[in-house]
Amino acid sequence: MQSSTDGNLLRGTLDFLLLASLEHGPLYGLRIIQDVQQRTGGHFNFKEGTLYPALHRLEKRNLIQGETRPSDTGGPPRKYYHLTPTGQTELTRQREEQRAHARALRPYLELA
Repeated sequence: MQSSTDGNLLRGTLDFLLLASLEHGPLYGLRIIQDVQQRTGGHFNFKEGTLYPALHRLEKRNLIQGETRPSDTGGPPRKYYHLTPTGQTELTRQREEQRAHARALRPYLELA
């Protein structure tokens, strides 16, 4: 994942970004990357080599589920991922954690 932000912070944010990206419906890998880039104004930019291990990890934790579907462009089938009920619960928990983190940082982000 490329960003101007420290790598340790990014690892803690990746799962949240992926879960949030799937909140409104199933997406396949490239669309997930594009969604995160678009919604963060390009701040979070990662490659497939970062994405797929994270998706597999989330799938093992039963937070998302993958399903192979025919391509909408006539190409090879694509694996679409969607949130499970457990994943939706985890997203809600992580969203509140991210909000609390942002609130805690706010005094340090204001100009003196």
